[in-house]
Amino acid sequence: MQTLDFFTPIVDDPYLYGQIAAANSLSDIYAMGGRPITVMNIVCFPISSRDVNELAAILRGGADKIAESGAALAGGHSVDDPEPKYGLSVTGLIDPKHIATNAGAKPGDVLVLTKPLGTGIVTTAAKFDGCDAQTLAVACASMATLNAGASRAMNHVGIDEGGVHAATDITGFGLLGHLYHLAKASGVRVRIDSAAIPALPGAEALAKAGYLTRGEHDNQEYLRDHMTVDERVSPEQLSLMLDPQTSGGLAICVFPQKLPQLLEALSQEGVETRAVIGNIVSGTPGIDIR
Repeated sequence: MQTLDFFTPIVDDPYLYGQIAAANSLSDIYAMGGRPITVMNIVCFPISSRDVNELAAILRGGADKIAESGAALAGGHSVDDPEPKYGLSVTGLIDPKHIATNAGAKPGDVLVLTKPLGTGIVTTAAKFDGCDAQTLAVACASMATLNAGASRAMNHVGIDEGGVHAATDITGFGLLGHLYHLAKASGVRVRIDSAAIPALPGAEALAKAGYLTRGEHDNQEYLRDHMTVDERVSPEQLSLMLDPQTSGGLAICVFPQKLPQLLEALSQEGVETRAVIGNIVSGTPGIDIR
């Protein structure tokens, strides 16, 4: 397995930025049920105009997450660039008979989400001094958390006909965008229970206060003809589901009889968010939000 991802700083703390960027880069491997084995750094940094210690902190944050994942840092490449950027190219291993793609969801499957939503809303608010330090810290801790435990839980249940059928990590397209991609690839329809959606502390209030991203607007425009929204769903709840996530959780489609086993495996792996947010039904690919 091979993946690559990098982005500009989402937080001011360079060490934390390095952790978040590395965790985000590793997520594609975990979403498919794989195990990262080697990584290479991708770095852009204005070496002549910014403190080199900032670069060192970014790389140290990434290295610590790489070590936590069990992968080996094999090197990397850097470019002198006016705007800092950091991420990883990741090589992983997986059993080719047991791969969780976004194309295997089946009618009847239950949908489980493993991280709360709202990272885009919270970090946007932080840029305008609109949220307190604790609210930002909780969001950053979520973004810096590896999806390794959720991946191991999927493998414990079994990525096969009678277990986990599909999965996707939740990043820039938001929960609804990634679930639409899953629905389209699988030829199914997704039903979401808005009341079951987990949110980061303060995220819903910040959305109500107007701290929204351009990405949310773009996601809504993209999905306009592919989703139905019940009138009882509040604008803030919809914003959470459209909010672009950085290093979000996994959305896992599991055979209903294996749901208790998956929830128990997630608990044993220390995955704090184990939200049952909806199910898969037959129909035109799209999303119904209730």
